[in-house]
Amino acid sequence: MWALDRFSTHSTPAASPGRNSPTPRRSLQIQRPGLAPRTSSLSLYSNTSHSNLPSTARTSVSSGLKNQIYSAPPEDVEDPLAAFERLVGTTLSNIKIPREADGRRLEPLSKPKELTEEIDFCGQSLEEFVLHEERPTSDDSAKHVFTEAAYSSAPIVQFESERTRLEDLHRSIAEADVVLQSVEKHLASFQADLSKVSSEIESLQTRSTSLNAKLESRRSVEKLLSPNVEQIALSPDVVKKIAEGPIDETWTKALQELQARAQALKLSNEGEQSRAATDLRPLANSLSTRAVERIRDYFAAKIKGMRSPNINAQVLQQNDFARFKSLFAFLAEREPKLSEEILQAYVNTMRWYYGTHFTRYRDALSRLRVYTTDKTDVLGEDSTKAAQARSSNTTTLPTPDLFNLARRIDILRHPMSTALPASTAEETKTATHLEVPFLHYSLALLDNASSEYLFLSSFLPTTPSTPFTAQKISRALTAIFNPAFDVGTTLTKSLTSESYDALALLLCIRLTQHFAFTTQRRRIPTLDAYINATTLLLWPRFQQILDTHIDSLKRTTASLPSRANTSGGGAASAAFASLAGTAQPSSASTAPHAITQRFANLLRGILALSADARDDEPVGSSVARLRECWEAWVAKMAQGFGAGEKGRRERERFLQSNYGLVTAVLADGEVKGRLAEECRVHFEGVRGVVGG
Repeated sequence: MWALDRFSTHSTPAASPGRNSPTPRRSLQIQRPGLAPRTSSLSLYSNTSHSNLPSTARTSVSSGLKNQIYSAPPEDVEDPLAAFERLVGTTLSNIKIPREADGRRLEPLSKPKELTEEIDFCGQSLEEFVLHEERPTSDDSAKHVFTEAAYSSAPIVQFESERTRLEDLHRSIAEADVVLQSVEKHLASFQADLSKVSSEIESLQTRSTSLNAKLESRRSVEKLLSPNVEQIALSPDVVKKIAEGPIDETWTKALQELQARAQALKLSNEGEQSRAATDLRPLANSLSTRAVERIRDYFAAKIKGMRSPNINAQVLQQNDFARFKSLFAFLAEREPKLSEEILQAYVNTMRWYYGTHFTRYRDALSRLRVYTTDKTDVLGEDSTKAAQARSSNTTTLPTPDLFNLARRIDILRHPMSTALPASTAEETKTATHLEVPFLHYSLALLDNASSEYLFLSSFLPTTPSTPFTAQKISRALTAIFNPAFDVGTTLTKSLTSESYDALALLLCIRLTQHFAFTTQRRRIPTLDAYINATTLLLWPRFQQILDTHIDSLKRTTASLPSRANTSGGGAASAAFASLAGTAQPSSASTAPHAITQRFANLLRGILALSADARDDEPVGSSVARLRECWEAWVAKMAQGFGAGEKGRRERERFLQSNYGLVTAVLADGEVKGRLAEECRVHFEGVRGVVGG
């Protein structure tokens, strides 16, 4: 209760209990914060003197304890007042302060000047003694009267009310002690287990260190060995795929892996020997032999499939051959002779394939309606009679103007990119000139030969380790297309041997030259022999047709009389009149002759097709001969107009009109080139002389 009263009044009274005090006297010494305790140079508890020791050695034995008592409490220790408030369940500010009846606060009692050393409790307890209104005291304590008003019973009531809670708290603390004892036992057991686990962890750490060392050693060895192992090792999947799997892209990858391993084994055989390489080399060789057998069977089956009817060889080449060209390269490196045998089987098959298909295509082109010509379609013959004779024959088509080039030159200016399909050729009813079937067959041959050459060049390996070279590929392509070349030569002969269409022959020659340039651009030397043979076939025939025209002009010129007889109606006058296209000699016309018209058109066509002609071509000499024959004919025709002034004027007028027609026809802007310019200058000069 003294403690409660002191905390409520913030005072620290000191009292000396009497003889009958239930509590022993205790001497308390409270050290104010910040003030050092008073000490004496003499210690009552020690016989040792420190006066003669240095200052550094004068430390008292109990200095550490004193420092702990008088120093500030540690940070982790709870403040005593806060601990008291927590245990009581209220703060000091909430404790009721004793007051008077009228509500005034009781003033704390001042400390008496003299304290009563002995107090008579009259056999009462301290609480009863305090609650009593008046207590008789000894003479020394009579001066101080303790009344109930001075000490209020409010704190005691409050204590009574808090007693139950404090008892509950005490019981809780006791129960907590029991629980803590159980926890302590468990912690002791856990510590024992933890020690055991710790020893096991130490053992595991030792083993882990050993395993790490072994792992590092293994990694070092693996780092050194893995490149060599990967170079020569073959997985079971690769072996099974090559030995039994279907040939596809996966099989190709497996073969590439086998080649890489075989190359590594070969290098290891040349260098440092290893037991692994020695063990794997027989397996790799056996597997390579098995791969060669499967590749041989695969290509043999595909080549045999090309002999099926209505098969598209180009599709098989792309899907079954070109896609697996690496397999054939492997075969050629391992078994060169076997690869040559497979190539020969392919050549024989494709020879039959192209021979059969080009024969069918030639038959389809033969069904085209081609204009027919004969010996009557020449310059010196009467075209009217030839047309009448041809119209009487129902099996031949009427021939258009064979001496007029017109739009036939478009076949050179706008060449076709693809050949005419065989089905379309069989159904076409339109009549054409002979250069049309020649063009389509040549286009088909050029396209197929180009495709086949590109395929063989890409499919056959030309490395030094294989038996294939560019010359061997060219010979193989020539052997494949020899039947097609023979069919083309036969078709060309059938079209040109009976024809007298000089412009058609010259068009075929220019088409052949165009194909020669195309083969050079595509770098396909195989067609050179066929193109040269075709050129040698066409040029002589063209010369023969021009010779026929020249011979017909010569015959016509020779049939003319040397001079017309105008004084009488002789046979000579009748002949000139007939050649001039009139019935009577006196009515001979000075207009351009029909032969001049045909000659001008033919000459214009030849010159238009020879704009880029080389100097070594026979066209120049043939044109010169043809021009000389026509000039001889027109000069002799002019002599038929008789002598005298009238005959001279008619002769000049005739020559002027015929030369003027030729000059006008050659003045067309489409006629270009060196040869055309020479002919144009020549005829314009002759016309000027005749006109002067």
